[in-house]
Amino acid sequence: MRRPSHLPMAKLAYQDPRFMESLGARPLRILAEYLDPLARLRREKVADTIVMFGSARIHSREQAQHELKEVRARSRGRRSAQWAERIRHAKSHLEMSRYYEEARELSRRITSWSLTLGVHPKRFVICSGGGPGIMDAANRGAFDAGGSSIGLSIQLPHEQRPNPYITEDLNFCFHYFFMRKLWFAQMAKALIVFPGGFGTMDELFEMLTLLQTGKLSSHHMILIYGRKYWDKVFNWRHMLRYGTINEREYKLLQFSDNVDDAFDRVRAEMEEHHLSVDEEA
Repeated sequence: MRRPSHLPMAKLAYQDPRFMESLGARPLRILAEYLDPLARLRREKVADTIVMFGSARIHSREQAQHELKEVRARSRGRRSAQWAERIRHAKSHLEMSRYYEEARELSRRITSWSLTLGVHPKRFVICSGGGPGIMDAANRGAFDAGGSSIGLSIQLPHEQRPNPYITEDLNFCFHYFFMRKLWFAQMAKALIVFPGGFGTMDELFEMLTLLQTGKLSSHHMILIYGRKYWDKVFNWRHMLRYGTINEREYKLLQFSDNVDDAFDRVRAEMEEHHLSVDEEA
């Protein structure tokens, strides 16, 4: 076999999709999910964040009202248990929609206040998981106030598009859950937890564990919003009574049930610990 007179130029390794998607390049992909957000957040002059978590399944009041109206219209003349259950679900969605509206308003008020602090750098920027539900409400509230907001989406088998209220240059998508969690924690000064499911609980307890073990500043705020929901999901004092947490750890949690109180708590904590004194390392 004759040797060819010349070979084509080989691809640079980082321009070769086969290599970049291979097992051997996993450390590079992980590093990229750290360096890209770092560069973009610096470019946008984001100093720190307030993270808002909650269920992706909570609808806006308008959407929930439309759903209930539609289900009732379709169920007329039908008395099956299936339609009764659909109406019950639609009523539950309408009841829970208060949390969407309150998350939106709380985000708007936090953003309006943060804008009075200037934008060089931007302080206490609202950050969400980037999807629908409470995440949509959080980004939407910041949008209503004319401020920036961050969306940290995750690549899932069932495609979930980012909500339309995220600031375009602060719209991120992660493959690795642990890198996404790092960015939730690394810049946050407060975590506001609205009613949610497994994902919300996962993020809440991740943050609580980091606080408990001293991996986050002791001034990191955890605000549980909606005790009617959360007290049925968790008996916080039950853990305290049985000694699985102590009083200091229980006091890592703050609780709120309305926007006025939640905003006052967040603002007071930020002013006391993150504006007027040096922060812990």
